Amino acid sequence: MRDEEEVREQYEFLAEELASEEMNHEGVRRMFTYYRRALGWVLEEEHM
Repeated sequence: MRDEEEVREQYEFLAEELASEEMNHEGVRRMFTYYRRALGWVLEEEHM
């Protein structure tokens, strides 16, 4: 299992990538949105 810092770094990276102007293809945006949501759930579950 990855440590919290690594998961947070990946989450922040994906958030920045998703906000990027280069991320304009809807399928790619959707994939990153789902991945970002999953990482958020992992972070929430570990802190419950």
